[in-house]
Parts: sequence; structure tokens; C-alpha cells
Amino acid sequence: MSRKDYVYAALRHEQPDLCPWDVDFTQKAYQRMVEYTGDPDFGAKVGNHIVHIAPAPMNAGVEVGPGLCRDRFGVVWNRTIDPDIGNPQGQVFPEPTLGDYRFPDPEDPAVWESFGQRVAAVTDQFVILNVDLSLFERAWTMRGMESLLMDMLEHPAFVDELLEAITEFKLAVIRRGAQFPIDGVHFGDDWGQQQGMIMGPQLWRRFLKPHLARLYGAVHEAGKYVFIHSCGQVQQLFPDLIEIGLDCFNPLQPEVMDVYEMKRLYGDRLSFDGGISTQRTLPYGTPEQVRAEVRRLISEIGKGGGYICAPAHSIPGDAQPENIMAMLETFWEQ
Repeated sequence: MSRKDYVYAALRHEQPDLCPWDVDFTQKAYQRMVEYTGDPDFGAKVGNHIVHIAPAPMNAGVEVGPGLCRDRFGVVWNRTIDPDIGNPQGQVFPEPTLGDYRFPDPEDPAVWESFGQRVAAVTDQFVILNVDLSLFERAWTMRGMESLLMDMLEHPAFVDELLEAITEFKLAVIRRGAQFPIDGVHFGDDWGQQQGMIMGPQLWRRFLKPHLARLYGAVHEAGKYVFIHSCGQVQQLFPDLIEIGLDCFNPLQPEVMDVYEMKRLYGDRLSFDGGISTQRTLPYGTPEQVRAEVRRLISEIGKGGGYICAPAHSIPGDAQPENIMAMLETFWEQ
């Protein structure tokens, strides 16, 4: 079986003879692994079964100052603190109105030409179109987190208008991306905190769920699988997400949910990606504890398929190189 075949088998809830894996690194963690292994090409040997490709990187754009970059939507990112993503600063919409704002061209030929080249270079992996900052995150980076949350109560019509405009943009991206030989679409949209949801379930259902249903529906219409990433304690939304067509949830974060209970409750209708603790085990555990955690996840959550084993997030810079290597070796030894 190819690496792609293993992912398809998992998503079909079939029991593969090997559990697929997907590992992403922050810049600091990756550099530590290069130094630890002495191998500048370390990443090519990880063996991920999935490759994530975005039409344009999340924070790509024009440099407007030291460590500052303005993306295609007009959001300025400060990457002096977090070089991997950055911290948005300022507001594209200082008032609750779109005014004469025009979204960028979702079919920009320059963006899709490079995307097509990167997809064509993939050999046997499962290819995912990354739709970063897919809805709520794109909205709050443009309006500001506090302002957008207040708008949900004080200016709901503006929130509806903004989310509708973002949805139309993302639908165009999905339709264009589906013309390439991809296998799934991954939406990045954090709704949770370490305890509970940012906007609560009622406002999520009021503002986000209808738009998400349209986005997931477009992916299925194109014959692709729907993946989402949402950090935090959002498991109360799993029935809603299953209802609107989610296929695979990431990150299955053990710090905020009982990952084994999630498999028991929803594993017949939902696949999971993640589960390895990036807040406890990888930074503070031992290699033996890492191996035990990975083996249990594969054995219990991977039973009957429906699982892609992975860290709960991009591996942070404080993860110990020997623990990362123990995780990878456990994957390879299956």
C-alpha cells in the first residue's frame, strides 16, 4: 500500500496493518532536530503519510517593516514573537462595516500556478489543500478578536455580512483547488480555549455553523474529504460537526479532552488526527513515556481505523529531541 492508501483506509474506518502518521514542526523544533541528528535533510526522512499544501502561506505577503508582513487581505502580522504564524496587529475594519473593501482574487493565477507545481511534485502521499484562517480566524484577524466578539452581540448584521464574504471567497478557493489532484481540504479555525469555547456554542451555531456547512458541502461535492483543525475544548461541537459533514478532526488534544472517550463516543462517525501531548509528554516526558503513549493511541484509537497518529499541534520548540525521535521510531517500528 502507498502512504496515500493507508490514509484512505483509515478514513474509511478500515483496520490498516499500519497506522498512518502526520508530523509538523515549528521552526525552533525542526532546527533542534537537525542539530540533534546532524542531518540537514532530517524532514525528508520523517515519512509523513499526508502532505499539506496551501495556495499561499498563511502569513505570506509584503514586508512593511522589521518583522512585519502585510498579507493579501491587508492584515499586518508581527513575526518577531512567533515566526511560524505571527501576531496580527491593527484592524482592517476598525468599524463594523465592510465599506469599499475588496477581497483578493481567489483565482489569482500566480497563486495557483505554484500550488499546481507543488501538488504535481508529490509522489505517494495523501494531498491536502490547506485553507488556513478559514472563517472565524480570518474574520477576527481583520476586525480584531475583541471587536468581532462584541459585534456578535451588538452588530450581528455586520458579522453575517463579513462571514458571508469570507465564505464566498473560500468557496471559490475550494472549487479552484479541487481541479487539482488533491484528496482532502483542511480548514484551520480555532474556536476553543484550554477551558471552553471562545464564543460559546450558541454563538458558534448562530454565526459559524451555517457557513461551515456550505464549505464542507462544497468539499464533498468535489469528492474530497473534510479535515478541520480547532484547538481547545470544543468536543461539545462534535455532533454538530458530524451533522454538517466533517470527516476528520484535529488535534484531538489530550490536555482538554479524554481522547479515548472521544473515540468511544464518536469513532464510528468521525476520524481523528492528533492525540500525542505537546504540552506534557513531548516537552516533559521521557522517551519511554512517549513510546508508551504512542503505542496506546495506535492500539486503542487506531482500532478499527479512523485514526491518523500525530502530535496535538505543530511540535513546539521546548519538545525534547530524544522524545521526538522516540515518537518517530515508534511510528517506523509498526
